[in-house]
Amino acid sequence: MRIDTLLTFAGIIFASTGFWTFVNSVWQERSKKQSNESKLLLGLAYDRIVTLSSFYIKRGNITADEYHDLHHYLYVPYKAMGGNGTAERLMNEVSNLSLKKE
Repeated sequence: MRIDTLLTFAGIIFASTGFWTFVNSVWQERSKKQSNESKLLLGLAYDRIVTLSSFYIKRGNITADEYHDLHHYLYVPYKAMGGNGTAERLMNEVSNLSLKKE
């Protein structure tokens, strides 16, 4: 096949509406899947933050390691992904707990 024929064929494909419709539908489906995965991660992080925070608050203290894990591995990423104020309120309460020696 000659180069000019290949270039013509490539031009026809890229100029076709069907090609760009296909690319757009693949892109939208991928974005939808990522959005659902983000929502699921936010929900799981929220549940763990609420559960652990409630446990520590009820217990009345927290160890340094527990606080570090809760704050750095759950709360910070949760907040960065757009988490709500409930987790922030709970983290403020946890921050005010007395530190328990391990």
